[in-house]
Amino acid sequence: MALQQEKAPLTSIVIPTYNRCELLRSCVEAIHTYTHTPYEIIVVDNGSTDQTLSYCLEEGLTCISLPSNTGFPYACNAGMRLSSGDVVTLLNNDVIVAHRWLDQLLAALMSEPQIGIVGPVTNYASGKQQVHHPYDTIEQFQHIAYKVNQKPDPSKWLRVQRVVGLCFVMKRAVVERIGYLDERFSPGHYEDDDYCLRAKMNGFQLVVCEDALVHHYGSHSFKEHGQEQLDQLIARNYERFKEKWSVDPHQFI
Repeated sequence: MALQQEKAPLTSIVIPTYNRCELLRSCVEAIHTYTHTPYEIIVVDNGSTDQTLSYCLEEGLTCISLPSNTGFPYACNAGMRLSSGDVVTLLNNDVIVAHRWLDQLLAALMSEPQIGIVGPVTNYASGKQQVHHPYDTIEQFQHIAYKVNQKPDPSKWLRVQRVVGLCFVMKRAVVERIGYLDERFSPGHYEDDDYCLRAKMNGFQLVVCEDALVHHYGSHSFKEHGQEQLDQLIARNYERFKEKWSVDPHQFI
């Protein structure tokens, strides 16, 4: 893949959130600290009962306030409809970005016209995006990420069948061609697998960037409901994916 030296596009960063204001605060602060290309942040609040809304107002963040917890796909779709960037990023509120994170991802995304969606590697994910770096604190993570995210390296761009939705960076053309996340998968799980499959069916390629490392705390919103309920949700949406496509999504991991 060849690198292109062009002006960075505006990236709309859509962050769905539900309570856990401290996670959102850390996420946004990291974006402000480590993002050096044009961006806008759109927070979609799923009816939080903590200080989330007041925090967004105090920080001057663009915020969509939903009356109840509609789930991840619905919230992402609301944010995407409001977004204006040529690049749209869906970012979990429990992700901490690092040095050059967006520069690295945009380099891969814009390297070829057919590349539609890219994602980083991280400590907590399924499939090829999970990597293992020894750290115990966010400060240690940032030190490691500074080394990993030094400069774009096309030899570390992996063609994949699936990008996990924790940090989903895509061209506006993808949204325009295939639409939004399928809300049948609300409150979440397998909507990212579904979107990736639709993107591939429409001629887009997917890339995981091993030269872009982020931290992911992992599934905080879903864990609050207990492991048994989470397992039931995953099983239900697994069946819904198979019913929709007549294929097993696990083959794409």
